[in-house]
Amino acid sequence: MTTKTYGQMCSIARSLDVLGERWSLLVVRELLLGPKRFKSLLAALPGVGSNRLSDRLKGLEEAGVVRKTTLPAPAAVPAYELTVQGERLRGPLVSLALWGLDLPVDERIDPQTTRADLIAMTLVGTQTKLLDPARRESFEFHVGDEVFHLELRDGRLLARSGPSPSDPVARVACDLQTFTDLALRLLTPSQAIKDGRVTVLAGSRSALTELYRVLVYVPDAPLMSPV
Repeated sequence: MTTKTYGQMCSIARSLDVLGERWSLLVVRELLLGPKRFKSLLAALPGVGSNRLSDRLKGLEEAGVVRKTTLPAPAAVPAYELTVQGERLRGPLVSLALWGLDLPVDERIDPQTTRADLIAMTLVGTQTKLLDPARRESFEFHVGDEVFHLELRDGRLLARSGPSPSDPVARVACDLQTFTDLALRLLTPSQAIKDGRVTVLAGSRSALTELYRVLVYVPDAPLMSPV
């Protein structure tokens, strides 16, 4: 596949040769949340169109960022996932997401496109301390119609689409406004539970409090170095 190039040796320019086409970074964003079927990517990226999505996936695959895979049973259908090289974009993209929080919102942007799973993916970039690397746990969230989970791996939290594949230490439900207020620290878990804005469906309330303690969004605060 012939791609455009800036024709510069600079590694930023060469990175943009791979990722600079419109929609490419958003495809990577979706796959940071886990493997996705083509139709799931299409639904998550309204406006991209099937032909353009196919082109972007092909380009990213040829660049070694994305590869084809098969979802585990019972789905067992073709999907796309990030390669090891693609996964290395997690840190830069989360940093970019945090940088973008300070940007003004264009009036053409529909507030209804706000997604809790993307807030969560950004929020994990604010993790203030490494947790016990031996812990293998997950925290499941039901936010409106969305279901996603945070997976604890090697001491760091990762946001992933869908329900947790294992029993989570906490399964909680709330609406999008409440989740946003918690993320921005306008509300504490104890306040949210007391006011009936958060329901703990299973597991421990203390697990939610622990998340609140280690995921601390403070504008311009120093963050853990991404991996």
